[in-house]
Amino acid sequence: MLKGKKIILGITGSIAAYKAVVLTRLLIKSGCEVRVVMTPSAAKFISPLTLSTLSKNKVACAIVEADSWTNHIEYGLWADLFLIAPASANTLAKMAHGLCDNMLMAVYLSVRCPVLISPAMDEDMWKHPATQKNIEILKSFHHHILPVEHGELASGLIGPGRMAEPDDIIHFIENFFYSQKKLQGIKALVGLGPTVEPIDAVRVITNRSSGKMGIALVNALINLGAEVTVVSGPVSEVVSMGASILRVQTAQDMYEAMMHEFPKNKLIIMAAAVSDYTVEKPSAAKIKKKTDSLTLNLIKTKDILRAMGLAKTDHQVLVGFALETDNEEANAIDKLKKKNADYIILNSLQDAGAGFSTDTNKVTIYSKKHKPFILPLQSKSELSAKIIEYLIAHENL
Repeated sequence: MLKGKKIILGITGSIAAYKAVVLTRLLIKSGCEVRVVMTPSAAKFISPLTLSTLSKNKVACAIVEADSWTNHIEYGLWADLFLIAPASANTLAKMAHGLCDNMLMAVYLSVRCPVLISPAMDEDMWKHPATQKNIEILKSFHHHILPVEHGELASGLIGPGRMAEPDDIIHFIENFFYSQKKLQGIKALVGLGPTVEPIDAVRVITNRSSGKMGIALVNALINLGAEVTVVSGPVSEVVSMGASILRVQTAQDMYEAMMHEFPKNKLIIMAAAVSDYTVEKPSAAKIKKKTDSLTLNLIKTKDILRAMGLAKTDHQVLVGFALETDNEEANAIDKLKKKNADYIILNSLQDAGAGFSTDTNKVTIYSKKHKPFILPLQSKSELSAKIIEYLIAHENL
């Protein structure tokens, strides 16, 4: 399954570097071409000569070696996957913030392929808020983070922080390359984030949507090889680098962008929180506080999901979201019918850990053909992967 795959193995300064010997051997045995890149600290734990012998390639330890420049750009263009194992807390921090002071970081900042990270460190370092924040940043970059294992650590403590075992990493890589093909050739359109409707030159009407759920769905689609176009309202989160992004502001902007892109795509997911109303006549200047009250005349915005539902063909799959506070199931089923959507994904503000700006969510998937399917509370990235797998299992994608 891995025959012919080009893998860069990045090794950082960790006692777990010894596992890289077994990992290199297993990658070669699986038919991969392997190039090893090491940090200066990693070379203190394990010999570059050992890895060069196993990989049958020169090991890159520095950008400049013996008056010769190592072309890190060429590495970045060559690889199908950049695997960093072990990844120390120090290297995770550098990756999250774009620091470049060694060959490994130069290659990392140059790669165009997927990045797979297997962290390794002591328990307290792993649990530190700074490390966890860096992990979240790297996930937002559309990188894959292998879970750390629980066990005996170099400090003598027992806890989480051990690098994943080489056999498990190989298994993950095999599944990764297999899963990448599931949506290869499929074009997907995702609307995400809030819209903002101007009141005057300064003030706007908006909502609390962070766009996190939509971004997680984009990541899940890209992981499976889909070609993704994103129509995004104003969000502070990082939208995936692998997608084509169209930035919009108002509900009308989003309507125009979604309807323009809609015919080109097989799978359409409307995860945006679009304003239901907009100000009829926004002021071109800032409205001064001259009176005790202010009346705004609001008019309905265009119903984007319904417009797409009326226009969709038998070859398209349309997915909408419903965020409800009461009568959740009835409202979701009603929306499914009125919008002519294939699926409505319901989440409730009554559920702890779900809704706006959280990193977790809990949803129920409704469709015209199947029984409601409940996905319990979990991270939005995990949830999104399961939503896409559900759609693949029930549609001709």
